[in-house]
Amino acid sequence: MIGYINKIETMGLVDGPGIRIVFFLQGCPLRCLFCHNPETWSLTNSNLKMTSDEIVQKILRYKNYLGENGGVTFSGGEPLAQADFLLETLKKCKEAGIHTCIDTSGFGTYSEEIFNYIDLVLLDVKALNENSYKKITGQSYESFYKFLTSCEEKQVKVWIRQVIIPGINDTEEYILQLKEFLKLYRCVEKIELLPYHTMGIKKYEELGLKYRLNSVPAMDLEECKRLEELIRSDNEI
Repeated sequence: MIGYINKIETMGLVDGPGIRIVFFLQGCPLRCLFCHNPETWSLTNSNLKMTSDEIVQKILRYKNYLGENGGVTFSGGEPLAQADFLLETLKKCKEAGIHTCIDTSGFGTYSEEIFNYIDLVLLDVKALNENSYKKITGQSYESFYKFLTSCEEKQVKVWIRQVIIPGINDTEEYILQLKEFLKLYRCVEKIELLPYHTMGIKKYEELGLKYRLNSVPAMDLEECKRLEELIRSDNEI
């Protein structure tokens, strides 16, 4: 089976534990207001096509370099946009003894079998209710909720990621809501708040696309750290 790849990073340090080789898969059904990779939306913009065997062979060439704690992360775009290819590749990675991780919003049409071959999920939270989720992504909240529920049922480890955007979700009220929501899930091991940045604006200009958060400044780094400390208080998560 052929997969459509946007780019490959051979020394990922922020996409899961240890050193990772990261495959950014092409395709995404979401249109997040803060997306900084619009070039990954369409499958037809793929820079590279690879089979699952080619991907595994490439990872194995780096296996010693990745060490005991490292592995492979499939990111995007949205890796579940190529769910069949992802499942096939994850199976072969596990057969080869490779630690597997996916960076996803949980949005796609996939088989529940996929959870049998995932060691870790980096799950992107966009919003906590249907109205906000639709405003931010253009899609329904239901798929995210279903995916997180499946992670809980299968007890797949989850690291939560939430982009913090000035004027949208940068309040203590929202952070405490997020904290209370995530308390319900034993599978959640870690929460990261990521400061919104404006580095993707130039890409929109180059692609002739309208950037919808033009008037929103980058998130203050110190304030983002303060909110992250709030969500981690009391050692409850």
